[in-house]
Formats: sequence, structure tokens, C-alpha cells
Amino acid sequence: MKSSYIKILAVTLALTLTAALAVSQTVRRVQMHGDEMFGGHMLNFFADYLNLTDAQQAQMKDILAKEKPAIHPLIQQLAQGHHQLRELEMSGSFDEAKARALVAQQSANLTELIVQKARIESELFQVLTAEQKTRITEFMQRHEQRLNQHMQEQTQSQ
Repeated sequence: MKSSYIKILAVTLALTLTAALAVSQTVRRVQMHGDEMFGGHMLNFFADYLNLTDAQQAQMKDILAKEKPAIHPLIQQLAQGHHQLRELEMSGSFDEAKARALVAQQSANLTELIVQKARIESELFQVLTAEQKTRITEFMQRHEQRLNQHMQEQTQSQ
């Protein structure tokens, strides 16, 4: 019983750290690339990888343009929260209540961003042909396998 509790605690900690890293990396990318991050590079990659037609690319660009106003403020809020947490860490007088409030807000913003991303990806997925859907699904499965393998390697090296 104690062993399973420790495993659950370890997995929870790993997921929390992964989410924190994801927020950090998202904030860093936003600061470095600004609006380019919202669909530009990934759309170009998938246009080539899936051999999207011009019509499909136009539909996807329209979807992304339509959704940008909902996503952009969330990304800015995450960046601002990251900055506030960094300032709190470096202030010399740690305020745990303030840290918890900032983290709770970051969690809410990240949750909303993930939900928005899932909705947008669902809309984009509907633009694809059956063959393209199969190809992207296989691509994502391979990506997930590589990520899981990397996480296992990191866990084993500790």
C-alpha cells in the first residue's frame, strides 16, 4: 500500500514538473517568436508533411486567424504570471500565499489554453482527408512514444 502511494506521489510530482516546464517553455517561445508561434511554423510543417492542398491551407489559416484573439491573451497572461513568479522568487522575501495565488492563476490560464488548443486542433483535424488523418495520427503516436521513452530514461537516470 505504501509503495503504491509513493508511486502515485512520484507520478503526480512528475506531471506537475512537466506542466511547469511546459508553461516555462511556452512563455519563452512567446517571448522569442511572438505571433509567429500561433500556427505559422507548425502549419508550414504539416502543410508539407501532409501535402495539404491550397484550399486546406486556406481553411486552416482562417481557423487560426479566427482563434488568435482567444489564444493571444491567454499566452500573455501566462507570460505575465511567469514573470511575477520569477520576481517573487528573487525578491528575497518569499510570500507563500502570493506564490500559491499566482500558481493557481497560472493553472487556470494553462487549463484554458489547453482546452482552446484541443478545440482548435479538432477543427483543424476536420479539414483533413481520411488519409491525412491517418498519417497525422501515426505521427502523433510516434511523437508520444518518443516523449514517453525520454521520460522513462530521465526517471531511470535519477
